[in-house]
Amino acid sequence: MEPLISGDFSASDDPLALFQAWFAEAKLSEPNDPDAMALSSVDAAGLPNSRMVLCRSVDARGFAFFTNFESAKGGELIAHPQAAGLFHWKSLRRQVRLRGAVAPVGEAETLAYFAARARASRIGAWASRQSRPLASRAALEAEVAELTRKFGDGDIPLPPYWRGFRIAPTEMEFWRDGRHRLHDRMRFARSGPEAAWCGERLYP
Repeated sequence: MEPLISGDFSASDDPLALFQAWFAEAKLSEPNDPDAMALSSVDAAGLPNSRMVLCRSVDARGFAFFTNFESAKGGELIAHPQAAGLFHWKSLRRQVRLRGAVAPVGEAETLAYFAARARASRIGAWASRQSRPLASRAALEAEVAELTRKFGDGDIPLPPYWRGFRIAPTEMEFWRDGRHRLHDRMRFARSGPEAAWCGERLYP
């Protein structure tokens, strides 16, 4: 499939608007999860951890995703509230990197997103003690079955440990595949979430 736009960029672009344009194309061409983002955090020793998450909203405030605050990534982001994200859209041969401070998503926004999740996924949020040892797959399935009976047809409340994080980027880099490994790269940076962006082209 040919992309809808050329993918060109310049130092004067608004990187968030450019991301939205690329993301719109990825939704049409990427076979699975165009909102998949590799999220990197660091542990108490400064050792990086990376995993895939689903970025559920992007706006002027930043990039939001939801998780168990008691998970490994939850604990790392609370202790060290900075993170890096990476989107790779293989179908378009493009990627976007971002880095910035992390803050919790507000309760109202979290509640609205949790209510929009499939019922089985809401039950799963209660069943999973994310990142902690699990005796067997059967034990997890038994927990899901018990919670399914417990909630019945009633409402499934928000677990007290299930929340969202938002990365407010102060750096974003756009990468587009080029012939002979002569890729296009443009980096945008700002001093803080309210500051103006400055862009510069990078060598491949």
